[in-house]
Amino acid sequence: MESKISVAIATFNEEKNLSRCLDSVKDWIDEIVIVDGGSTDRTVEIAKRYGARVIITNNPPIFHINKQKAIDACSGDWILQLDADEVVTKELRSEILDTICHPELDSGSQTIKIPKQVRNDVNCLNSKIVAYAIPRKNFFLGRWLKKGGQYPDYVIRFFRRGKAYLPCKSVHEQMEVKGKVDYFKGDLLHFTAPTFSRYLTNADRYTSLLAGEIKDREKKNYLFDFINYMFIKPAYWFCLTFVRHKGFLDGWQGFVFSFCSALRFPVAYIKHLRLI
Repeated sequence: MESKISVAIATFNEEKNLSRCLDSVKDWIDEIVIVDGGSTDRTVEIAKRYGARVIITNNPPIFHINKQKAIDACSGDWILQLDADEVVTKELRSEILDTICHPELDSGSQTIKIPKQVRNDVNCLNSKIVAYAIPRKNFFLGRWLKKGGQYPDYVIRFFRRGKAYLPCKSVHEQMEVKGKVDYFKGDLLHFTAPTFSRYLTNADRYTSLLAGEIKDREKKNYLFDFINYMFIKPAYWFCLTFVRHKGFLDGWQGFVFSFCSALRFPVAYIKHLRLI
């Protein structure tokens, strides 16, 4: 019996991105499920134009909650979880279709060097391949970032239904998987910050979530936290991404990415102080 593919997407005011995303999958998937957090633009209208099943709900601070709702509502044998600002390349599409046609084969990607963080985040409970991590290419202020630790930005996005889920505890968490994870070679394009205003919008949400995590920690050392978040963490992150991972080779965009992403730590800490 032929395997079916569902696409699961959570949206909120994504009218500028959604059509580009759905155009990359509309001709070869079987179902589109979109959980919308109460968009006030044309997001829902565009989704329905593509034949998507739309579930309208609220817009929680941790966006993974709505992503998991979309995953839970899918009926396909395989699920491809996407963000509205992502695009599936032709190479990735071919790999996905080859995988479901020959599920007994792996992706042949054992020679790919998998970042330690990704390997550690994956929770494998048996030896059968049930999910695939995809290399994501991030578009930042007019440039595809290739250094600074930003490529390949592996994310687990393609998996058998019921074999992977999001814990919904942190904005940067990985999928937890009940089985073995393999790795695709085809890229997933991520238009994360085509403009600086969009970057600031995303950064505001992420730093607010991080501030909440700092506030909710059981053990607190206020002096150490102040030094750590205001000085140590941002300095370490900038040196890690811009120097060690050669972010300087990405030009001025590489500098802006390293500098602004390092600022998330002091910004989040200041927000946390306001929550006390």
